[in-house]
Amino acid sequence: MSGALSEKWAEWKELLKKGLREEGRIWTKIFNFIEPKLGVDRVNIALGLKLFLAFYLIAGHGREFVCNLIGFLYPAYTSIKAIETKEKDDDTKWLTYWVVFAAFSLVEFFSDLILSWMPFYWLLKCVFLIFCMLPFSWNGSTLIYKRIIRPLFLKHEKDIDKVVDSATEVGEELVNEATKGRRKIFDRKESKESESAASREKNP
Repeated sequence: MSGALSEKWAEWKELLKKGLREEGRIWTKIFNFIEPKLGVDRVNIALGLKLFLAFYLIAGHGREFVCNLIGFLYPAYTSIKAIETKEKDDDTKWLTYWVVFAAFSLVEFFSDLILSWMPFYWLLKCVFLIFCMLPFSWNGSTLIYKRIIRPLFLKHEKDIDKVVDSATEVGEELVNEATKGRRKIFDRKESKESESAASREKNP
């Protein structure tokens, strides 16, 4: 049992080591700078930071902000980089993440008062968001989108389109009415100014 766990730990550590040295990743540049300064292996630095973050998300002040920042900052950075490249795969990947992020935020909005009192809630939420942004094809956002969001969307797509079309029509009508009202006010103002000018000409 202990031998199997040791092998799994060694495999995971090796995978983490490769990930921390992956070219083109922002954390690789950061660790390339920090590692020689501290004289500590980047894997140990990463594990230490994760342990500190875990304790902070359990009992630290402002843990809600830190959790949401983690879920936003790196995905936003990579999304901007994806927009600036010609490849389509990275665009799809991060669009999927943001769809899942928005859906989760909507669910969280209605259950926040209950969930926020759960022990380790912000730690669990942070783990979930990191799982959703992992650089693998089986990350959380891909799994949730393919298994939950996409089937629901395809099932109700026509109904959603009708609601969107109706909302668009109502919006256009409101804009047209507002434009007509503005024109009437402008015409009345112009008419009064003309009448006033005519009156001054008659009675200099």
